[in-house]
Amino acid sequence: MVLRGKVWKFGNDVDTDVIIPVQHTIGTDVSEFGRHCMEGLDPLFPTKVTPGDIIVAGANFGCGSSREPAPLAIKAAGISCVIARSFARIFYRNAFNVGLPLIECRNGLEAIQAGDEVEVDVDSGKVTDVTRGLTLDATAIPPFMQELIRDGGLMRHIAKRLNL
Repeated sequence: MVLRGKVWKFGNDVDTDVIIPVQHTIGTDVSEFGRHCMEGLDPLFPTKVTPGDIIVAGANFGCGSSREPAPLAIKAAGISCVIARSFARIFYRNAFNVGLPLIECRNGLEAIQAGDEVEVDVDSGKVTDVTRGLTLDATAIPPFMQELIRDGGLMRHIAKRLNL
């Protein structure tokens, strides 16, 4: 699977409270979560995102509470994946549970700039900044987790396996 989009750049320690403020996590309307995505850092972010765009961030992305609305908000905003130096473990699992791909890339992310066009090969773990002609080695997503993504998350994956 190859994903391609424009980069939105964030720093280290992006916590779930800025991904989606707690007051917007009430209810089950996932599209509403997307309308408040990243507003703690950029109030206009949801209006500027184009479907398929990619977030690039530093270390410890998704730290803070274990709220599942955080990765749901990112996905609902139209972001195709998040690339970061590292992720908070519970956020990492929650993201795959809702079908949001996460790519860990330990080195070189500082060279990627906001607005760059980036291509991510999920199978190989290659991250290519098309704008700058730079290719980085990232951790490939294991095949069983790619299956979760393709199926749209854990619940849809289970339903598919049970033929529901």
